[in-house]
Amino acid sequence: MPNFNQEPIPVFLFLGFLESGKTKFLQETLEDKRFNSGEQTLILSFEEGIEELDFTKFPKKGKNLIMRVIEDKEEMNVPNLARLAYETRAERIIIEYNGMWQISELFSNMPDNWGIYQVMFFADASTFMTYNANMRSLVVDKLNICELAVFNRFDKNMDVNEFHKIVRGVSRRAEICYEYTDGQVAYDDIEDPLPFDIEADHIVIDDRDYAIWYRDIMDEPEKYDGKIITFKGLAAKNKKFPPECFAFGRHIMTCCVDDIQYCWAAAVWDKPVEPKPKQWLTITAKIKVQRHKLYKGEGPVLYVESLENADAPEKEVATFY
Repeated sequence: MPNFNQEPIPVFLFLGFLESGKTKFLQETLEDKRFNSGEQTLILSFEEGIEELDFTKFPKKGKNLIMRVIEDKEEMNVPNLARLAYETRAERIIIEYNGMWQISELFSNMPDNWGIYQVMFFADASTFMTYNANMRSLVVDKLNICELAVFNRFDKNMDVNEFHKIVRGVSRRAEICYEYTDGQVAYDDIEDPLPFDIEADHIVIDDRDYAIWYRDIMDEPEKYDGKIITFKGLAAKNKKFPPECFAFGRHIMTCCVDDIQYCWAAAVWDKPVEPKPKQWLTITAKIKVQRHKLYKGEGPVLYVESLENADAPEKEVATFY
C-alpha cells in the first residue's frame, strides 16, 4: 500500500494499564480549546475500558474527532494504520495504547510519516505497586519513554518517595505528577543527587553506581566533558573497530534478565588491546565529548590514561537499585 500522506503527522501517545485514567485525561484534554481547536484528529484506541469519551462536551461536538478501535494485534500494521490516517484525513493522531502490549510492537508498525510528539504514562496509584511487582517489564517499557508519569487516585497516606524511586530507576527525565483523591494535583520536586561527586575533576564510579552513571552520561554527556573518570568494566572489540579503539563498559539490567545489554563507551588508547572474555579491568580516562566512528554522531569518548586488571564486582550485572 502506498504512503498516502507524505506530510509528517504528529502522534500523541497515552500509555498505561486498563482503568489507569488515560480516557479521563484524554477527555479533559480534548475539552480544552487550546489543544482541540478544530484539527482533524484520529483517535486510535487499542483497548476498550469502562469509561468512554463524551463527544458532546468537546468543541463543536467533536466533529473533527474520529475514533477507531484496534483490539487485535494483527490490525496493528503499517498498511492498515496508514489507511486509517488517510481515510480520516488526520492532521494529528492520538493513541490510547494497550498497557499489556510492548511499545516496540507499536513503533515497528507505525508508518514512516508518523512522528511521536508527546508520551504520557498514567497509573492508578492504588494498583501500581502490584503491577510493578508482577509485571515489571511492562511498567519499565512504558516509563522508559514517557515525558510525564501521572499517578491518579493518590492517597495522602501513600509515600511519594516509593513512586519517585520506581520512576527514577528507569528515567531521570520524566516529570512525575500526583493527582490526589481529593482533586489536588502536585508535581514531584524530590531532588536526585548523584551518588558520586559530579563537580570533582577526577570522578571515581563505585561498582554499584555504574548503571546510574552510564544513564547520566548518555543523557547529559556535556557535564563530563574534560573530566577524568575511573571505573571497572569489560573491554570489547571487533574487526570493524579502528586499531586504537575499543568499547568499554558493563552489562546493565533495567528490569529483568531478558533486557540485559552491554552498555559501553568508545575508548581510545595508543597501546594494543586484545580483550579476553570476562577479564575485568579498571580504566582511568579523560572524557571528551565528540564525534566518533563508534557512535552514530557525537558521544563521550574515553581517552585512556591507564588500564589495569581488576577483580570482578560483587554484582557483575549492574542495576539501578
